[in-house]
Formats: sequence, C-alpha cells, structure tokens
Amino acid sequence: MSLTDRVVVIIGGGSGIGFEVARRAADAGAQVFLGGRTAATLEAAAAKIGAQWHVVDNTDSDSLAEFFGAVPRVDHLFTPGASYRTGPMRELSDEDAASPFVTKFWGQYHAVKHAAPKLSRDGSVVLMSGAASVRPPGPAPAYVACNAAIEGLGRGLAVELAPVRVNVVAPGTIDGNLWSQRPADVREASFAQYRSDTVLHRVGTESEVADAVLYLFSATFTTGSTLYPDGGYAFR
Repeated sequence: MSLTDRVVVIIGGGSGIGFEVARRAADAGAQVFLGGRTAATLEAAAAKIGAQWHVVDNTDSDSLAEFFGAVPRVDHLFTPGASYRTGPMRELSDEDAASPFVTKFWGQYHAVKHAAPKLSRDGSVVLMSGAASVRPPGPAPAYVACNAAIEGLGRGLAVELAPVRVNVVAPGTIDGNLWSQRPADVREASFAQYRSDTVLHRVGTESEVADAVLYLFSATFTTGSTLYPDGGYAFR
C-alpha cells in the first residue's frame, strides 16, 4: 500500500503495535507523527523511522490541543496508547475499575475530537479495542465493557464524521511489547490458555495487527466496522 505524502498520526506510536504501524507507514511513504507520554521512547522510535514526535497525554485536553496544533493535517489516525488496570469487580478499587475508560475510551474519544478539524475527507480513523469485548477471558467486567464501548464509539463516529471512515481493530493476545514486560511464568500460562481457546491455536504478532490497521487505512468502502485479528478467539 502506498501512503506517499499522506500524514499518519499515531498516539501510542513509540512501541508495540503502534510502532509497528508507524514503521510500515513510513516505509510506505507516509509522513508519520508519533505521540505518547515518554519522550525518550518517542525520540528513539522516531529516529529509527524518520518520524516526528511530540509528548502527549490523551487524558489532558490542553496536551491534545498542543499535539494536534503541531500536525499540518491528519490523513490517518491510529490511537492504541492507553494505560489501565483490570481485574474482578469485587477486588478492584473504583478508580482502578474506571481506568480503562479514562485512558482507553475517553482518551481515544478526545483524541479524535481534537483531530477532527484536521481530518482529510478521504482519510480514516482506527480505534483500538480488544477481543475481550465479545468474549471475556476472565472476571474483568469494566475492562470488557470498555472494549465494547469503544466498538460502539467507532460506529457512532463513523456516522458523525462521514465521509471520514472510522473503524476499530480488536486484537486478541499478542506476543509483543506489552507481554514482554510481564513475568515469564504469567506470560506463558496466558499464552497456553489462549492457544487452547482459539481456532488457529496460537497467539498473534504485532505485525499481524498492523496488517489489519493498514488494511483499514486503505479500505475506502469500509466504515463503522470492527476487525478481530485474534486467531478466531472471538467466535470459538
């Protein structure tokens, strides 16, 4: 896919899935803008692919306004950046239970709101949810509800922002940056369970999720949809 002279903005683009999308967009000719909370991570990522970067906090309106003020226009926006806690309702504090909504739902909502004046009419937005939206992997009801809400948000924004296309990518368990930060025994137990729960009997890769995001950038007759790069977990 050619993205020559297109502006691709990724909030959460310094590592993981966001960086993989950024890398491939840059290889396809895009002008890439990376956003995130950690300057050192962004600077290193941007240097690798020739991108521009700015620190941004997606829970802060002023920070988002400053970030998008530095972007000339937005042809494609991807918003995977979020930080939150998950767990059972009876164990989490109310603050922790709300954290997926604060950074993952409202963070993406407000990022799109600030990007909207600069979105190209033939451009696109790709939101990030997760396959837990339709198949809870365990007791984490607020997290499950947040992912389902993001998929509803994508449909609602597709109506309001048309002809800009708005879609959602909902990955399953991905062997990459996020899981590499967790203890090896926890990681392998989770991966083993996921392999048994999916049709393809394996975990995914960041590159495979990037395939879905880049497809949604280019799919000019697709809007309001959710793609599940999850190996068949969602319908097993």
